[in-house]
Amino acid sequence: MKSLFRIFYYGMSISFFGSMVIGTIGLSAMQISITEGWRPAINFSIGSIVGEVIYVRLLLVALNWLRKQERIFRIMEWLSVLIVAVLAVGSFIAALGHHDAKNVLLSHTMHRFWLGLSMRAISPAAIPFWLGWSSVLYSKGIMQHRKGFYTSFLLGIGLGTLAAHSIFIFGGKIVVQKLDASQEAINFVIGCVFAITAVVQVWKILKKKDAVEVLHETESIEPPSPFHPEQPK
Repeated sequence: MKSLFRIFYYGMSISFFGSMVIGTIGLSAMQISITEGWRPAINFSIGSIVGEVIYVRLLLVALNWLRKQERIFRIMEWLSVLIVAVLAVGSFIAALGHHDAKNVLLSHTMHRFWLGLSMRAISPAAIPFWLGWSSVLYSKGIMQHRKGFYTSFLLGIGLGTLAAHSIFIFGGKIVVQKLDASQEAINFVIGCVFAITAVVQVWKILKKKDAVEVLHETESIEPPSPFHPEQPK
């Protein structure tokens, strides 16, 4: 029982601090919360968590195979850049539009759960993040091929990510209300963050400092502390 709680704690802690780094999913959840309310934002978050848990469950039993899928990750990385660029443009359009204007992508009629699941599915950042941490947990004997370990780990990941997203969802809305900031100003700031994120992602891909390189390094380099992660998941 103590070992199961420990792997649950590790999953929750790593996931929480990794999700607290400003990234596409967290910002999207916050923007949905501001424009539509906390319920759609929570649905979006849960969808992204389901996608993340599926990723982690697969990589726990296919570590070596995933390291060899370079072409797939390249495609996913460029799709992720495209999505972030669309989010940035949509935020700028909303910032220059009417008071009820929304981000073009996030205002899609797709249910927020499926939108969150879809955005997580084409975002490769979570895979090398959890691939590295899973390798470390296995090497330290914390993760084991025993009954209940995978379930405890995945539950911890889900709870940690939900807790981090809740800070974006509720905290972001509270800050906006306290500062009495306009919808347009918030959309502009979020658009700038998305634009910077897209530029950084392109730079990493061109300089070969992207997820593919991280995959190749997971066997020899221990991932950073969850308190100081190098990139959001």
